[in-house]
Amino acid sequence: MRARTNAMSRNTPPNRPWRIAFTFVRIALCILLLAEPLAAHALPKFDDVRMQWRSSDWLLLSRDGVPLQRTRIDKTERRGDWVALADVSPALREAIVVSEDKRFYEHSGVDWRGAAAAAWANLWNTRTRGASTVTMQLTGLLNDDRERSGQRSIARKANQAVSALWLEHTWRKDQILEAYLNLVPFRGETIGLSALSITLFGKAPSGLDEREAAVAAALIRAPNAPYAKVAERACRILRDMQAPERCVNLAAFVQLAFARPAPAWLSVSPDAPTLAPHFARRIASETHPVAGARVTSTLDAKLQRFASDTLTRTLVELNAPAHPRNVHDGAVVVLDNATGDVLAWVGSSGGLSGARDVDAVLARRQAGSTLKPFLYAQAIDERRLTTASLLDDAPLDLAAGGGLYIPQNYDKDFKGWVSVRTALGSSLNVPAVRTLVMVTPHRFAKTLTALGLPLEQSGDYYGYSLALGSADVTLLSLTNAYRALANGGLATPAFDLPRRKPPAPLAQQRVFSADASYIITTVLADNNARTRTFGFDSPLATRFFSAVKTGTSKDMRDNWTVGYTSRYTVGVWVGNADGQPMWDVSGVTGAAPIWAAIVGYLHRRMPSAAPRAPAGVVETRVRFDGNIEPARNEWFVDGTQTQTVGLAANAVSPDDAGGIARASGNAAASASSAAPRIGSPTNGTLFALDPDIPATRQRVVFERASGTSGRASWRLDGKPLGGEARVLWLPWPGRHLLELVNADGSSADSVRFEVRGATAHQAVPPHAGKPGTAHARAASQPSQTSPTSPLQDSTTNGQKL
Repeated sequence: MRARTNAMSRNTPPNRPWRIAFTFVRIALCILLLAEPLAAHALPKFDDVRMQWRSSDWLLLSRDGVPLQRTRIDKTERRGDWVALADVSPALREAIVVSEDKRFYEHSGVDWRGAAAAAWANLWNTRTRGASTVTMQLTGLLNDDRERSGQRSIARKANQAVSALWLEHTWRKDQILEAYLNLVPFRGETIGLSALSITLFGKAPSGLDEREAAVAAALIRAPNAPYAKVAERACRILRDMQAPERCVNLAAFVQLAFARPAPAWLSVSPDAPTLAPHFARRIASETHPVAGARVTSTLDAKLQRFASDTLTRTLVELNAPAHPRNVHDGAVVVLDNATGDVLAWVGSSGGLSGARDVDAVLARRQAGSTLKPFLYAQAIDERRLTTASLLDDAPLDLAAGGGLYIPQNYDKDFKGWVSVRTALGSSLNVPAVRTLVMVTPHRFAKTLTALGLPLEQSGDYYGYSLALGSADVTLLSLTNAYRALANGGLATPAFDLPRRKPPAPLAQQRVFSADASYIITTVLADNNARTRTFGFDSPLATRFFSAVKTGTSKDMRDNWTVGYTSRYTVGVWVGNADGQPMWDVSGVTGAAPIWAAIVGYLHRRMPSAAPRAPAGVVETRVRFDGNIEPARNEWFVDGTQTQTVGLAANAVSPDDAGGIARASGNAAASASSAAPRIGSPTNGTLFALDPDIPATRQRVVFERASGTSGRASWRLDGKPLGGEARVLWLPWPGRHLLELVNADGSSADSVRFEVRGATAHQAVPPHAGKPGTAHARAASQPSQTSPTSPLQDSTTNGQKL
């Protein structure tokens, strides 16, 4: 029997089984060709497939179409941009053809020879073979068959074959291969070559070499196989590509590729845009873009990159190992004065930050001295002051909440009588508080709210400390408020998307008159007015017109510089997102260099001219009696001008600002009285230690009343302190008795006061220096105790530069 079988095998033509299988396949396909022509005609056009492709990200574009930021939305699939075949490396194109369809460029959609071989092998239960060409696989993808990719049936294969034949009649070979590479599933959630290339290899498809191409091709048939199996198949592909030497260490290479963390974005470029992550997050929360969306913003790509790089570079310099300043975060906003367009939005310092996801543009921080221009503008509008009015920069006690509010200047020094121009330009604290007493915290808070600043409390809550910036604001709102000054006192919202602008001109809210805005602008642009505090050569002095103000909050936690030119308003904040104090960093040393670099970049080829004076202001030559300040030309609201300014008629004395308990130099002491008297502190004063300010930086002033005479020395709690007229005492919690002692040891005058609060922690580096040195003065910081508190800090409301 066995011999007979062998004889029959020898008599059977060797190619007869192949012919039988081949004929069977042809007959089956002919039947399907007649049965399903409509299904084949339903296949889409190549251009339609390409246009309907959507990545899993949405893309933020600059105003001129430059990609700024990619953000993933679709969490079920990871898809990148559509990749043109010309942007696919030759190695990958070869690997795909070698692996999936060796006769791709020879057949017309169906590889008949391969199909017959597969049919015969499957018929006799030899190793299972597939006969799907690239074109057939593509038709399955186009018919959305990915969810049934594991089902292998004759009907499904035949249907794909029919569709493939029709597809080859309407699509070119390069279009078929391009669509296949973009639609084919790879490993896990990864769909298409763009996503695979970035996720697995961290590069664009155009840069894949032979080894990477072989691994990519191996994943098509076994996308979720272990890395060892993938490496084994990739090695077979490399041998077919005549590159067996690339198999060395291939398993380790595949394992490392699989371990690569997937990025949150996808792009065909390895330099994926990540210029505006915080801005993109804000836009996404408000507009809810869909996957594949391309959203055009108002940002300027080059300016955004320059602002980000400048911020990072400056913070690195501030934290140089030789002199670390403990400043790690920052933010930048640039607005177009005319349109309100947001041209730059840098929310953090990126890798330098310990909280890089926090958007410092929208974070609320203490404003510091940046609110002073608005206070003086309101006082000018209310005809309470002119920029030539004199304010007394002298010790001042204000009753508030059961205690005393005693503002101090940053350097613990007082300048005496100064003009409003000097007080604002040099950022003096006491004159600002005197001005707020006239304006009142309630009315000033309403003005700040009208400017768009997000005050959470009423003016009475903040009290007189509002003059020194105790309210929390955002960088965006503060910058836009300065833009109102640049626009003559008109406040309008800022815009971040062109299509979000209203079709009609937005109603403008006039917060300040054009006259007051112009006068304040001349002060902020006056380098001479800044010299007492900043000197002539500071980053605030630009070669073109600019008006600028700095600010530093208590304990050097926040550092601001905000200003405007003829075209732009720029705001900069530096500090630490977690609220840690910086070390010896003020507005002019921290944020100001960044601000100066950005406005310099903006006007590198564009002039910035000073605004024209409005019709309601006049320029007058002013002389100050007693040479308090040099004579100069000064701007006035028409009707308020004067040619001579003297203390008797024009100075704003402490008594003019109602509610003041006492002002040094104006105490009610008779000049003829010879008895030594204590001018400060007053009897029953409560002092509060600020726990956020180093104890070594806080002082209480002991001062004799003016107009007294006689030799006397200080004695505190029975211990001598010295005989100077003015003593700075390091406070210690408890009740204390302060005396002025005559030469014979008898008590000439005495007061009792109390210090409350625990010893503050050390917030500056050990090399910070001792009180009284320049370094120590720079490190001292203001404290704004809420007026509702029964305690008020008497010495730490330093000047906020």
